[in-house]
Amino acid sequence: MVLNLLRRFRAPAPGAGPAVPDGERLYAIGDVHGRLDLLDQLLARIAQDDAARGAARTRLILLGDLIDRGPDSRGVVERAIALCAGDADVTVLQGNHEEMMLAALRSEGSEAMRFFIRCGGRETLLSYGISPDEFEEGSLGDLRALALERVPEAHVAFLDALPRMVVAGGYAFVHAGIRPGVALDDQSDADLRWIRGTFLTSRRNHGHVIVHGHSVSESVEECPNRIGIDTGAYASGVLTAIGLEGDARWYLATGAETPVDPPRRYENA
Repeated sequence: MVLNLLRRFRAPAPGAGPAVPDGERLYAIGDVHGRLDLLDQLLARIAQDDAARGAARTRLILLGDLIDRGPDSRGVVERAIALCAGDADVTVLQGNHEEMMLAALRSEGSEAMRFFIRCGGRETLLSYGISPDEFEEGSLGDLRALALERVPEAHVAFLDALPRMVVAGGYAFVHAGIRPGVALDDQSDADLRWIRGTFLTSRRNHGHVIVHGHSVSESVEECPNRIGIDTGAYASGVLTAIGLEGDARWYLATGAETPVDPPRRYENA
């Protein structure tokens, strides 16, 4: 499938947009949601793209929501841990789904586990070795006990320690978005991991272009003040990354058989 990653845009003037620091090349990947197969495909495409562009200080950012909905959340977490432990410069942000999983494991009540499962946690629990029969027959308390037994402590510690934001030059990378009118340093964790409407509809200059996931769109949403790259990988099969170097940006995606269009902006954003 060839994906038209950008829609309703016109090209910006050269040099008019934000930039990353000199000598740095940066890739950010949208919400993976348990699709290890797509993550590995996209990492391979990024490696090829990076090599073709020549020497640079390359950084990789995953925008959070590694888990839930897709079939191999455990595998995605293990891959993320390995990436962070390797020689590359890799940062993984904590998304709202990681927050929900941690709450489900830590809360002795049933509501956190119920909410986690409702939002795709069943697939995560199965990926950690809870069988379909155990899932169907167990109470919410039983499922929490099984999860505490089978999710490695190293995975819990890794997810718990994930940062909430990366700032690089004229860009800020977060999971969901920011609260318009609030300084980056003063943003709440809840907004950074959960916000939608107020952020998505804002035309305010945030001081940085916000690169985010969390809100699914059929194609990349590139506006003057934000760029959304969650293309619903768990259902669409399309996992998207943005590439940045100087004031240039480009996109890579699984399922795209031809190079994506050059970056453009909404006409009336």
